[in-house]
Amino acid sequence: MFKIKTKSSAKKRFFIRTGGVIKRGQAFKRHILTKKSTKVKRKLRGLASVHKSNIASVRAMMPNS
Repeated sequence: MFKIKTKSSAKKRFFIRTGGVIKRGQAFKRHILTKKSTKVKRKLRGLASVHKSNIASVRAMMPNS
């Protein structure tokens, strides 16, 4: 029987917390930051939860976690 591999892209993008909640990084904070206000950039810090409609597909990409 072969081992099921984790998708490398999913491994880099998602974090599974101890309670089973899947976290992701915020979008829109990589470039073109000069026109964004300080308030917007501050709110983009940290992690956000993956939406419940996408949890099944994320779990399929990360079967070992």
